[in-house]
Amino acid sequence: MNAGDTAFILLCAAFVFIMTPGLAFFYGGMVRRKNVGNTMMQCVFIMGVSVIMWVLVGYALSFGGNHAGIIGGAKWFGFNGVGMKPGPYADTIPNLAFAAFQMMFAMITPALITGSVAGRMKFKAIFLFVFLWQFVVYYPMAHMVWGGGFLAQIGSIDFAGGNVVHISSGVSGLVLAILIGKRKGIEKRSVVPHNIPFVVLGASLLWFGWFGFNAGSALAADGLALHAFTTTNTSAACAMLSWMIIDIIKGGKPTVVGACTGGVIGLVAITPGAGFVPIWASFIIGALVSPICYFALSV
Repeated sequence: MNAGDTAFILLCAAFVFIMTPGLAFFYGGMVRRKNVGNTMMQCVFIMGVSVIMWVLVGYALSFGGNHAGIIGGAKWFGFNGVGMKPGPYADTIPNLAFAAFQMMFAMITPALITGSVAGRMKFKAIFLFVFLWQFVVYYPMAHMVWGGGFLAQIGSIDFAGGNVVHISSGVSGLVLAILIGKRKGIEKRSVVPHNIPFVVLGASLLWFGWFGFNAGSALAADGLALHAFTTTNTSAACAMLSWMIIDIIKGGKPTVVGACTGGVIGLVAITPGAGFVPIWASFIIGALVSPICYFALSV
């Protein structure tokens, strides 16, 4: 084991943790004032329930064994046997450190979904949905991509969560929003963010946490982590500037919410390839993702 790598992963895990309260601020600032408490609570409760679920069954079902290439096994239920020795997924850090790092991904992923139903889903309903969704979607997906399941076996590559985190939560959020339907009495895009400082704080915490999200996925304090750190920051910066330029062209001036949105979009776009793409490619990824998303939202 390597003490430096272990310390690095624990620090990155703490970085990823801060993304969930950051998301609460980001979403909370975007909604109407009357919905801010419910919207932020949807992220806050996940900070508790996802940890308990991960320790009891989540880590085992995601990384403990392999059944049909779809789901893990029972050998690590309750973190039984997850200790100080390296596990099968990282050679230089304890298995427990790897489990703690992955725990934070299991926390932020369902929280991402809550933005799609902000202001139109009761708390009891979203609580039950998140509980069941972890079993039906997240744990199998994490196993199939990162835990040695069939997607990994056929060569699927996901450096830090493009498939496991963003596609799974994005598609789930879209389906959930379609099933629930439109907000009653509200015209399309008529909701004005009630607290812009909340949006800025949330976006900043997300950007900060994303360094642990992507760089930590190298699972060592090495050159790969440094490369992922650099591409992450570059893509976010380019996407932010790209969105600001679009705002100037369309509306005559940049907006704070637009700049924050662009930065977050750039972070999302670089995640699956942060450790693989050259630094020059992160400029292109960040520059292109903002106009794509901007005009998609305008349709």
